[in-house]
This record gives sequence, structure tokens and C-alpha cells, in this order.
Amino acid sequence: MAEKLSDRSALDPLLETGWQMVEGRDAIAKTFVFKDFAAAFGWMTGCALIAEKMNHHPEWENVYKTVKVTLSTHDVDGLSDLDIRLARAMDRLAG
Repeated sequence: MAEKLSDRSALDPLLETGWQMVEGRDAIAKTFVFKDFAAAFGWMTGCALIAEKMNHHPEWENVYKTVKVTLSTHDVDGLSDLDIRLARAMDRLAG
């Protein structure tokens, strides 16, 4: 079972790579832009496989080559280590 983040310093490296706190929610968000739809969809597929293994699924929206992602752990009504781990994996896959 996930636990709500108590040590918020784990967010600092993510905020340096373009993740932002979501106003009015305990969540982080980032917009990823790829060269085309196929690259965006391929990235989403890779992220989906990781998310499924983690049993932690993002909120996301895809329009052509742009993917907007929001991460929050609904079970704890806020951010957890699952969000940190998934954000890092998404950044790694995006290159």
C-alpha cells in the first residue's frame, strides 16, 4: 500500500526537469513533446507497460505529438513514492 509523501525533497530533482506542482491538487504534471505522433504513442506504450507493472496509472492526454501527464496517487489523495518512480521512468523513456 502506498503512503503519502512525507519527505517532499524527493520532488526537487523532478521539478528541475520540468515537472510542476498542480495548483489546487497534491499532484505533479509535465508536458512531453515528441517529433511526431508515432514517437509520442510509442513513448506512451512504454510508459503504460511500466505503469501496469507498478499498478499505478497516470492521468494523461495525447494530442498529436504532445502528451500531458498528471501524477497523483488516488489511494492516498496525494503524492506518493509511486508518483516519483513513475515520473523518473517517464523522463528516462523520453530521453
